[in-house]
Amino acid sequence: MSDTSANSVEINDALFCQHFKEVCAVCSFDGREENDAFFGFDPIDREGLEAPPSSVNKEGQHQCKKHGSTACSQCYGWKKQITRARTAAKKAGKKSS
Repeated sequence: MSDTSANSVEINDALFCQHFKEVCAVCSFDGREENDAFFGFDPIDREGLEAPPSSVNKEGQHQCKKHGSTACSQCYGWKKQITRARTAAKKAGKKSS
């Protein structure tokens, strides 16, 4: 089970640790299960996502530094990124069987 304590950061509906990692050994944080469930997936063992560099706007929301958007589909397209990570995990599993 993951620790979604005060050290977690929400960026466009996805949870990350304070280091902007979905899985972080330093924080003992793993937000994959929550993020998978939020975006409608059953949890599987996959690589964790990493949020791109961001800044906090005056409303307290994270926005990507590259485009200056809080809802940037390019940088914060988590569902698409999770789908890719899940596909890679499944392919890796097929190769080892």
